[in-house]
This record gives sequence, C-alpha cells and structure tokens, in this order.
Amino acid sequence: MASEEASAKKIIAGDKYRSFLHDEENNIQWRHGGPPTYDDEWPKGSLEEIVQNAIKSWEMELSHKTRREGLSAEETLKIGSYNALLKNSLPKEFQYYKADEETFESSHEIFRSAFPRGFAWEVLHVYSGPPLISYKFRHWGFFEGPYKGHAPTGELVQFFGFGTLKVDESLRVEDVEVYYDPAELMAGLLKGQSLSEHSSAAASLSCPFSKLTTK
Repeated sequence: MASEEASAKKIIAGDKYRSFLHDEENNIQWRHGGPPTYDDEWPKGSLEEIVQNAIKSWEMELSHKTRREGLSAEETLKIGSYNALLKNSLPKEFQYYKADEETFESSHEIFRSAFPRGFAWEVLHVYSGPPLISYKFRHWGFFEGPYKGHAPTGELVQFFGFGTLKVDESLRVEDVEVYYDPAELMAGLLKGQSLSEHSSAAASLSCPFSKLTTK
C-alpha cells in the first residue's frame, strides 16, 4: 500500500500541466477513476507551453471532474464540452449534431467511438499571453470508428479555430471564448457511408449460392 501511495504522489508531482489542481486532491471526484495525462508539446517555459497548460487544465476540469470547487458554469459542466461547443440554434432539420438530445456521457462516447486513437488538440500559435490569452488551435483525429450511423473512412478529420482565455495569476481560467466552424468537423464525419447502406451493399455482394437449397 505504501509503495502504491508513493507512486501516485510521484505521478502527481510530475504532472506539470495540472500541478495546482492537486492541492485539494482528497476532495476531487474523477469521472474515469483518475486524472488524464498530457504529453509535452512545446519547450518548457515558452509562451505556447504556458497557454497549452492553461487550456488543457480547463478542459481537464470540464471533462473529467464530477465535482469542482467554486464552479460557476454548472450547466457547462453538466452537459460537457462537446455539447457546449456544438450547441446551436439552427432548426432541428439542419442540425448535424443535436446537443439537446445528448448527455455528457453519450456525447463523449460518440467521439471516443469515432476517434478510437484519440481526438488530439494542440496550440498552433499564440498571439498574446496572460492574463488575456489569444491563440489559434487545431483539433484532429483519424475517423476509424462509427459516428451516428456513418461508417468510418480512416481519414484525417480536423478543424481549426481561434480562442481567448482570461486567466488569473495561477492560470485558472475565468472566461473562455472559442471561434470555429463546426462544419469542418462534421463534414469529415458525415462523409462516411451510411451503415445501413453499407450493410445492404455487403449483403448484395454475398455469394448467391449460399441461398440455394437442395432437394
């Protein structure tokens, strides 16, 4: 038991992206049993690394914690990041993703299924540093799993966007604004053939002799 606790403390101490988030470790409830991990992508101490630190910390809290001290955006936490970012006011018949019909869990399961190897997010350029950060980002992954009735294509699906974050001295996010075209994402996902059509096509190509019977 002692060795397990020591290993856990070592992992937390080495997690530079969310070191301050473990101050209240005993009060945190995680959705998937523990905090996520992120790999280094920018040189240590660079402005890009600082910005990526702040944004991934915010996303981690939003997507992985079931309880968060001092939370003011309860609705965002409840519906999840995908639903919050894909929610729109278009008529239902024109909505390619109906956020109102998805829960936090179902929305994340949809994209975990579509991108089994992960749906990566990265900072491409930083225009201004804290306390008001502005940046360009890319979200990308390989469409290798089904998406809402559409077969995977195996192709790269990605979209680009811009965002601003207002942060405090500890890089805790106080306000977020994200600007992007969700059609970039959905165009790649809806490109996959309908699974019902795919099944029908496969059936039509089956061996004709398999249906013959002998008398």
